[in-house]
Amino acid sequence: MEILTEQDVRKFRDDGFLVLDGLFSAEECDALRERAGGLVARMDVPTHCRVQFSTGHEEQLKSQGNAEYFITSGDQIRFFFEKGVFDDKGEFIVPRERSLNKIGHALHAYEPLFKSITHSPKVQNVVKKLGLTNPVVLQSMYIFKQPGIGGEVTPHQDATFLHTEPLGRVTGFWIALEDATLDNGCLWFIPGSHNDGITRRFVRTPTGTFPLTDFIGRDQTYDDSVFVPAPVKKGSMVLIHGEVVHRSAANTSNASRHTYTFHIMESKDTRWSPENWLQPTNKLPFPSLYT
Repeated sequence: MEILTEQDVRKFRDDGFLVLDGLFSAEECDALRERAGGLVARMDVPTHCRVQFSTGHEEQLKSQGNAEYFITSGDQIRFFFEKGVFDDKGEFIVPRERSLNKIGHALHAYEPLFKSITHSPKVQNVVKKLGLTNPVVLQSMYIFKQPGIGGEVTPHQDATFLHTEPLGRVTGFWIALEDATLDNGCLWFIPGSHNDGITRRFVRTPTGTFPLTDFIGRDQTYDDSVFVPAPVKKGSMVLIHGEVVHRSAANTSNASRHTYTFHIMESKDTRWSPENWLQPTNKLPFPSLYT
């Protein structure tokens, strides 16, 4: 049974995003949450590697652009934290399970439950309907969006960080493991903005220089009125075109907004930029979605 209709495909092509309600069961969502909780319970992150994740331009360069822990995480399972969760000695000042921004970036490779969802027949069905012939998995993340402190994700395009030639070869798959609401930080999009190209890139700097990454260009500014919200129920999946502008507000509610998200690239006739922060390694080449 096909999950996407022709109308769905056209809507995705027109808007740059698409909500698929109820694609995964509550049991599947709960299993991923339980496994993420187990990873957090056993995490051992040295003080000097406690990297606070940010999407702000200057904060990104300061907090993760000079952190080898981040730039070498493409073939690892590593932990990234919200702002303000450590004291000046790097010790936790909030409960460990409430400190995390995300886990990344290779859950799809090393964690069986996350791998099974990433490579599931449902995802493969969607990808085939979108017309991808040689899809590979680039990265995966578990995003916590903690209650009260879950940080804002500023307007951005995924192609800024995951650049290809030609553009338009990367799609995000965003699975809500809890309800994503206007109060706890659901996604917001500018429909059709994937047709306008990109204005900045996040790139590796030459070997031996610091910071380890830098931005080329600057993001545009956007009027809030052009964004539309995409609240979704637990188990829904949102498809995100690599060039569509999207954001999410800080979570000021008492409810978390856990999400599992991953990115898939059409590798046929596609050049993955060697300047991207994320690079395939001998340990973990970008795996085929169909294996």
